[in-house]
Amino acid sequence: MSLSCRRNASPQIQTLALYDQTLRRRPHRQLVTVPHGVAISASPLRSHRQSIGNWIVVDAGSRSTSRSRRSSSEVVCCLGSIGERIGGAEAERRKRAEVVVAAVATVVLGTGNRVLNKLALIPLRNYPFFLAQLATFGYVVAYFSILYFRYKAGIVTDEMLSLPKTPYVLVGLLEALAAALMMAAGAVLSGASIPILSQTFLVWQLFLSAIFLGRRYRANQIFGCFLVAIGVIITVTSGSGAGLSLGNGGLFWILLMVTSFLFQAADAVVKEIIFLDANKQLKGGSVDIFVVNSFGSAYQALFICLLLPVLSKLWGVPFTQLPTYIKDGAACFLNLGSLSNGCQGAPVLPLLFVIVNMAFNISLLHLLKVSSAVVSCLASTFSVPLAIYAFTFPLPHMGVASSLSAGFLAGTAVLISGLLLYSWSPPPSPTAIEQSPSKGGKRDTETSPMI
Repeated sequence: MSLSCRRNASPQIQTLALYDQTLRRRPHRQLVTVPHGVAISASPLRSHRQSIGNWIVVDAGSRSTSRSRRSSSEVVCCLGSIGERIGGAEAERRKRAEVVVAAVATVVLGTGNRVLNKLALIPLRNYPFFLAQLATFGYVVAYFSILYFRYKAGIVTDEMLSLPKTPYVLVGLLEALAAALMMAAGAVLSGASIPILSQTFLVWQLFLSAIFLGRRYRANQIFGCFLVAIGVIITVTSGSGAGLSLGNGGLFWILLMVTSFLFQAADAVVKEIIFLDANKQLKGGSVDIFVVNSFGSAYQALFICLLLPVLSKLWGVPFTQLPTYIKDGAACFLNLGSLSNGCQGAPVLPLLFVIVNMAFNISLLHLLKVSSAVVSCLASTFSVPLAIYAFTFPLPHMGVASSLSAGFLAGTAVLISGLLLYSWSPPPSPTAIEQSPSKGGKRDTETSPMI
């Protein structure tokens, strides 16, 4: 309700202003009657009325007097604010539901991705570099195939494809550099120390989002992220001796691994900027996630090709022997020929990993699109303890199932507490409700309906 309208309003309209402030607290009411003869209902009434969305505002005393007719005009004049708040509240509920569904899908697929990655490396334990490149270049074919069919179906438009390609080049470069640094540091650091260092990814997300996106985080959100990182560290290190292995890794390689997570966090922020800029350039529209995935993966594959001599050496494969290595890896992947000995489980397990990994990347990007980079990071992080728990079940080719320690349960409790704390939003004060704009603008505070 505008200030000028409220200043000149009758007692009926002033009462409606008070109702406007309490509208969000009582969205379930079907009929609310306020003083001075004004009724607000959710169903049509046979009287003088004006419709706002699904709501009807009636001047119950507008039968004959000119004063009532004037009050009715004032009602119509000042109802825009109430209608916008009703529509905004409904849109916010739909968005929260979409974020929750996307977050759950990301957590489930993230858990399956981690488990299948371990299972896929059992038959291809001698060819991990082949599996990595199969996923990288296979995604280019898969994403562009899906993009083609979505374009033919009219889901992807020419305007989406004509958006500037420079951000996609940056996405590909960041992903290629992150992969290169992770391979280099991963060859020296122990496997138990990498999940600990990966928690710096969340710190980088908060830092870069504040700088490049202008986000402002409440104290409970920052502390919640801190608890999530601590919970994952406790979960991963319980009984693994990761602290000792981390100390023996060397400062240079630790910094190299942390830098790789910086590039990954920057990649997520650049993708969020792509969606925000596309919303402006498409005049309220949104770019399809397969446009971002297709061009991003294409440029990543291009930079991977340029870095191939360095990457193959990091994996212990001389560049001159790379064609032979790829040929042998393909034979093991297809489980054919004399090299198939010890490749039991292929090609089913590697193919399952590639499919689930692609689905996980799509889900993660969709979650980033409908929420933020930080929320997508939290959902991905939550899959770490779930994957550890999944290995307690008898899985094919895994041998004896692992057991859970007390530290795992404590770490999981800390992690869930951090997610709940991050998702908690303090109720708005009456002053904030009255001063909030009727139309959505840029929000300085991150609002993330994770739970």
